[in-house]
Amino acid sequence: MENTNAYEFKILSSVAEGEIEVKKSRFLAAVAPCKTEDEARAFIESIKKKHFDARHNCFAMRIGRPKGPMDKFSDDGEPQGTAGKPMLDILRGSGLYDICAVVTRYFGGTLLGTGGLVRAYSDALKAALSNADSSGLVIPLSKGHIVSVSSDYSFINKIKFYAERKSLYPYKEVYLEKCELSYVVPENEAEDFVRSVTDMSGGRAETDLGDIVLYGFNEDKEIVIY
Repeated sequence: MENTNAYEFKILSSVAEGEIEVKKSRFLAAVAPCKTEDEARAFIESIKKKHFDARHNCFAMRIGRPKGPMDKFSDDGEPQGTAGKPMLDILRGSGLYDICAVVTRYFGGTLLGTGGLVRAYSDALKAALSNADSSGLVIPLSKGHIVSVSSDYSFINKIKFYAERKSLYPYKEVYLEKCELSYVVPENEAEDFVRSVTDMSGGRAETDLGDIVLYGFNEDKEIVIY
């Protein structure tokens, strides 16, 4: 399922967490996929409820796509510029969008200073993002066409074998009087795929070059259409 197209941007498939300790203060980071500010706010509130006894629950979010994301952050009582903004800078550098991050601090009794706080909040978030990456929860998205193929059963195995050689697998299959398959094909390969299917079936397989979508693969190697 190797994707040769240039990636548009990256998203998370699910929540990831990370934790560090600095001078007995615990910093617990959580990141989640959020397509809207309401989803992000709900995630923030869920973390606050979970860690109701913590002194600070700082957050940063990037909602929207690369051309105009909405960026917001909060220091939640920490000195200005020591938590939310550094966290947002980490998100900006990650290439991830539609994401919300919350770092919870349990105070350990020792003041860390502004520089120490910036490092601690940044490092906690980096730990969560690293865990997300190593767990396969980061999904790079590329452009592709949805291509529909309708064929009688005499050609379907040949078409499926050709698609598999191209590392393409149907994300939707319907077997009735005819076989109906749907593929997501990289944008720069879609027209060639349609021509090849038409040629190998002698024009008897019907194809439809559909809309362009953003797609990737989750940790289970299942296709995700965004």
